[in-house]
Amino acid sequence: MKKNLALCLLLGVVGVGVMARNADAQTLLVANQGDRTVSVIDAASGQEIATIGEEVTGQWGHEIAGSPDGHTAFLPIYGNSGVGKPGIDGQKLLVIDLGLQQVKGVINFGHGVRPHQPVFDAVHGLLYVTTELDDAITVIDPQSLQIVDKIPTGQKESHMLVLSHDGKTGYTANVGPGSVSVLDMMGRKTVAVIPVAGEVQRIAISRDDKLVFTSDVQKPRLAVIDTAAKQVKTWVDLPGMGYGGAATPDGKWLLLAIPAKNQVAVIDLGTLQLARTVNVAADPQEILIRPDGQVAYVSCEGTGQVAAIDLAAWKVEKLIAAGKGADGLGWAPKASRQ
Repeated sequence: MKKNLALCLLLGVVGVGVMARNADAQTLLVANQGDRTVSVIDAASGQEIATIGEEVTGQWGHEIAGSPDGHTAFLPIYGNSGVGKPGIDGQKLLVIDLGLQQVKGVINFGHGVRPHQPVFDAVHGLLYVTTELDDAITVIDPQSLQIVDKIPTGQKESHMLVLSHDGKTGYTANVGPGSVSVLDMMGRKTVAVIPVAGEVQRIAISRDDKLVFTSDVQKPRLAVIDTAAKQVKTWVDLPGMGYGGAATPDGKWLLLAIPAKNQVAVIDLGTLQLARTVNVAADPQEILIRPDGQVAYVSCEGTGQVAAIDLAAWKVEKLIAAGKGADGLGWAPKASRQ
């Protein structure tokens, strides 16, 4: 029993909201930018079981997270443009009841902040959301749906966030500045800013919290950051510009989307070398690995599908229909839902 609880806490803090251990108990959530919907997919069968449609969301949500109890999804409304580009500045976060498949609440940030990525810290019972135009991470109580604090990142365009597995340290990918901010999540402050490249995208963390990864947008290479030294340790050459990534639960591999090549690169974390590539559907964006480590789900924006990669055979076992512009991925446990 203690082992199961520890596993739930470990997986919850990395932002995927996992409170169950196998595919049968999981629902996969997909934020579809193109048609402004959310796909609800049964992970065991690979079938889309519901679409929360435009009449429900109808706005530009890029990333999504399910709550640890499986009842709720959180969808920040970013706006209609890319990072650093002119356009509508989103200022709210939609709270979706997954049972009723409708919006049950709205958290309003009060002004345009381009909220982007929601990340759950199940250890401390908090929800974090990157709020780019405030140069900060906004701290939300997911029970009261109240904003309780902000954590400055010290940089512009803090687009993505990962947490250490104890929830105490955060790392943001700051796109335009080409840096990574190191955050004291409990002390609500910036600890360090690590220069990386001219521009970076996305961010991932190793299972032992010793390494953080972010891709150089100007060159096909991956920065490997030593979290103890707070500096770039080495670079891994890639077959194309890297994007979303995730480490496998056994700590052996980092999977990284390569949109221009329609591939997923597999990095050996023992040697920090490219081990292989896996062909997927067009324009892969984000990667979410099933808690049992057997399957990786890859959102493919170009085809509106999610590629399910068998991590033993290193090949796509199925393509799951989602929505137009499939992008952000999240988990919602089914077992606890009524």
